[in-house]
Amino acid sequence: MDKQQLSKDILKLVGGEENIDQVTHCMTRLRFNLNDNKKADKATLKNTPGVMGVMENGGQFQVIIGNDVPVVYNALVGNMSKSPDAKPAASSGTSKKKNPLSAVFDFISGVFTPILPAITGAGMLKGIVALLLTFGWIDATSSTYIILSAIGDGAFYFLPIILGISTARKLGSNMYIGAAIGASVMHPTITALLAPGENVSFIGLPVVAATYASSVIPILIAIWLASYVEKAIDKVTHASLKLIVVPTVTLLIIVPVMMIAVGPLGVIIGNGLTDGINWLFNNAGLFAGLLVGGAFSLLIITGMHYALVPIMIGSIATLGYDYLIPLMMMANFAQAGSALGVSLKSKNKQIKSLSASTGVTALMGITEPAMYGVNMRFKKPFVAALIGAAISGAFVSFFQTKAYVIGGLAGLSGIPMIIGPTFVYALIGIIVAVVVSAVLTYIIGFEDVPEAVPAAEPATPAATTSASAVTAVEETKALDQDVFSPITGEVKSLSEVPDPAFSEEIMGKGFAIQPSEGRVVSPINGTVFSLSKSGHAIGLVSDDGAEMLIHIGIDTVKLKGQFFSPKVQAGAKVAVGDVLMEFDREEIEKAGYTTITPVIITNMHQYNSIESAGRTTIKEKELLFTAKA
Repeated sequence: MDKQQLSKDILKLVGGEENIDQVTHCMTRLRFNLNDNKKADKATLKNTPGVMGVMENGGQFQVIIGNDVPVVYNALVGNMSKSPDAKPAASSGTSKKKNPLSAVFDFISGVFTPILPAITGAGMLKGIVALLLTFGWIDATSSTYIILSAIGDGAFYFLPIILGISTARKLGSNMYIGAAIGASVMHPTITALLAPGENVSFIGLPVVAATYASSVIPILIAIWLASYVEKAIDKVTHASLKLIVVPTVTLLIIVPVMMIAVGPLGVIIGNGLTDGINWLFNNAGLFAGLLVGGAFSLLIITGMHYALVPIMIGSIATLGYDYLIPLMMMANFAQAGSALGVSLKSKNKQIKSLSASTGVTALMGITEPAMYGVNMRFKKPFVAALIGAAISGAFVSFFQTKAYVIGGLAGLSGIPMIIGPTFVYALIGIIVAVVVSAVLTYIIGFEDVPEAVPAAEPATPAATTSASAVTAVEETKALDQDVFSPITGEVKSLSEVPDPAFSEEIMGKGFAIQPSEGRVVSPINGTVFSLSKSGHAIGLVSDDGAEMLIHIGIDTVKLKGQFFSPKVQAGAKVAVGDVLMEFDREEIEKAGYTTITPVIITNMHQYNSIESAGRTTIKEKELLFTAKA
């Protein structure tokens, strides 16, 4: 591929040089600060050969290129008349402004994404317990039932503590002060003291009765205020006294303020949002489902669905059910139906295979490959999915279909969420979503991609030395590649990484590790072919030809090398266990960045699948996964 031409195409499609305020690159993507993101042609960029994906994150416009990003970046710079690394002028203020709505969604996403595993696990368990109780396989008075129920309810009951940690981490303040604030209002003495009907005051100021168990909004506001208080106290406190003064004063100010003002206000806001949603579905169910169900996929594309997460959690926690989760499921199943419709309609074997596999993946609740890779690519199937979601959404809302727990993805794996009195209507809605979307896609059709016609004459002997022939030979000789763990820590699925480039497997396949130590060793025998200037990402190629990426943390490129200490250089030969990098895990997390580390194979076209070694915790040099050729 001509990288020079690709750079010119990208420069044009982001709105031209005059629209670029600043551009840098990390290990895999070009990172633009654009004067106006709306001037960038995202749709055309996504379909440009050489571009693996496009995303906006925190006001930054990111073009995912892959391992060739340094080459494309250098070509891009060469086509620009001004330095792309120059910092924005203070007077312009353009790039420093962040879309307030985008900032809110980024905040909510950053707070709730890390805690979803805890809520999902607890929610799934609640669904399983409900299923066992429904079929009479467990007695509601048994100690087993009580213990299982407590495990399922624990994460929701103590949600303020969990959110206190996550919110503080997102805001760059002390996570444990955040936990202490949540724990203070959850203390049994305070809970009893704030019982309705009791007159409570603090230094003469009235404390309004409020229930903090399972609440969301109060703790979010409290930790947001605490982040400012903590930083202000830290600035005026001598270094020798910070450990004592900062947390003491922060707790002494924030907890009473939360109980006197923030808590009651937050409870009112939270209850108002929950009551508003319930009123809408109770009084205009069919039309509410039609509108929200049909628009849910659009909300997911823009990231606005994150704004609904607190409402979903609040509804489940306070009412025991939620109306929005079934609509999200309808939208996901509709995307699956449209992808399957493309598979049935297309005459192109590659497209049929792609749409069928992504359709099945979407049925399990992972819709991005189907939505971005198939339905939006062909446009009309995406419209069919919106219609299918609207019709099925209207159906489930008409019968006031509810989800009773939060757990699993909004697909077949999330069925326990909807087990309850309205379960039958939810199942019918799923069938409607899939069938209507598939049938509509088949009927209205789309512009199919014709299959490539093979050359009429066989290639000459000289042609067999071409790059494509060499690649084909290499692919046939690919061997299974064992990948050993580069880090000691907890093994995670890529879907848990808070970055679509990894969670949607745009860059490649593999696993992530949540480090417990700050060291990276080589997972293979091979060569270091690239090392980012900021040290956060390492590219390797094994002796058997597997290309790998180890990406330490998410958005850690912004640290510009701080807290990273490379031990090798590009071009170095390495063996399994050789130290590649040391990093200060605690300082990176204090700076507000997650250290979860994707370990992926980037040339997956040479492999059929990834086979996990089955570990949940792992040490350096233990087998992590195998890329099966």
